[in-house]
Amino acid sequence: MADARAARHPKECVVSTKIELALAAACVALAPGLSLAQRDESVVNMRLVGHDDLQARSAYQPIVHAYGERRILFVGHHAGEAPNPLTGKVEKNGLSIVDVTNPAAPKYLAHVPPTGNEASGTQHVQVCDGRELPHAAGAGADRSKVYALRTNGLLSYEVLDVTDPARPAFVTTIAETGVSSRPKSDRGNRETHKFQWDCASGVAYMNGTAPGWRVTRVLQAYDLSDPPHPKHIRDFALEGYEPDAAGPYPEPEIAGLHQPFVVGNRMYLGYNSGDDGVLQILATDKFLHGDPKAHDRFAPTSANLAYPQIARLDFPRFWGVHTAKPIYGLSVADYADDRDERTRDLLLVSSETETFRCQGSRDVLFILDITDERHPLPISTFQVPEEPGDFCHRGGRFGPHSFADAYHPKFDKKLVVLAYFNAGVRVIDIRNPFVPVEVARFIPEITANTTESCIDIAGARECKRAIQTNNVNLDDRGLIYALDRASTGLHILELTGKAREIAGL
Repeated sequence: MADARAARHPKECVVSTKIELALAAACVALAPGLSLAQRDESVVNMRLVGHDDLQARSAYQPIVHAYGERRILFVGHHAGEAPNPLTGKVEKNGLSIVDVTNPAAPKYLAHVPPTGNEASGTQHVQVCDGRELPHAAGAGADRSKVYALRTNGLLSYEVLDVTDPARPAFVTTIAETGVSSRPKSDRGNRETHKFQWDCASGVAYMNGTAPGWRVTRVLQAYDLSDPPHPKHIRDFALEGYEPDAAGPYPEPEIAGLHQPFVVGNRMYLGYNSGDDGVLQILATDKFLHGDPKAHDRFAPTSANLAYPQIARLDFPRFWGVHTAKPIYGLSVADYADDRDERTRDLLLVSSETETFRCQGSRDVLFILDITDERHPLPISTFQVPEEPGDFCHRGGRFGPHSFADAYHPKFDKKLVVLAYFNAGVRVIDIRNPFVPVEVARFIPEITANTTESCIDIAGARECKRAIQTNNVNLDDRGLIYALDRASTGLHILELTGKAREIAGL
């Protein structure tokens, strides 16, 4: 089996699962996208399993979905265009679908361009099986189908039928984005961004422009338990963002909501990903049902926006809240003899680096203690040092973007997988959340597809090609999927050595 696979992929190093870890580590040096020279500096306790160039499209979000024994990766792309070898046409960037059942030999199945001439990009995508969605008597989703929900450029949200992932089909447009009321800015007045579709409840927590609101990104909730027939629930954001709010408009660079993260009866909302961040914790049931005493439960009034809020934490002007993900019930080993608070509830928060060449404030990953959820408090941070990697001068962004959204029993309460732009993928041991420690890393090599990052510094133009690991995620097998913003493609990774031992893989 290994010999046959090596013959099909002569540049790929094939390792039997029975070979010692030492041999696997040696194999890493020969894997595609990794040179001998960068082995010691750029790869620790990880190895490259597979790679796909994703048609040289700038990539944003990876979502892996199980189709029985098959594993299918859905990749959302930034705006742009590239040739599609499957059709022979130049297509605007949309949604890539890749079969990763054999992670060492991913197979590109389809590219789904955005709908309409004005849309470009499908940054965000979520997938639900019809059988997982709620079903009322005689109504609801087709149980035999698999549905994908995606952003259609900045203009709308769409449902696709991806039951056959090689032949995706359009189902419906959920809604078109509105136009914000704020004065014109460089961002424009319409946006979409990262969202979540909760398969168990059928509620889609979309992120885009609601008509008349004072920012371009607010939370727009829809009931998608029957995907062909979406129902709008409400629009929501921080007080002061609503259409009739008094006072000056938020600063032009303030986009508003960045990502909702919903777990059971709690919602963790991150606003303004890189600067002037705000963390908001909400009660899901209060959000979905509103105040029963209100005349109009979902009207965007100050009282209705405040009703579901449990806590709010405002960050300094130089840090944002890109993503906030809870880790519940982590037992701190050093606290085993303590009477109280031996087990902690945590919240991971990443502040996104937004500038090239370190021409801005340094961003970090925060670990907050939310054991007392009404008073969230940072207890530690993690950041990659600039040296010895010389990351400020490599080009592109240096700093965190986001961590894996997916939960995995081997990683939860132990390891966090973090995308760190030109510093690649970083894996952090959080078993002692007060002292997070890096235990693995992988920095991919640039390729001929890697695009340049350019910036003007002191009147001089500087352009460099640099890896820009943008988002990461996990599948149920414990594999790590890393996407590159600079068009270098997909890197499929696995843990080795100490990091693998910690996970218990």
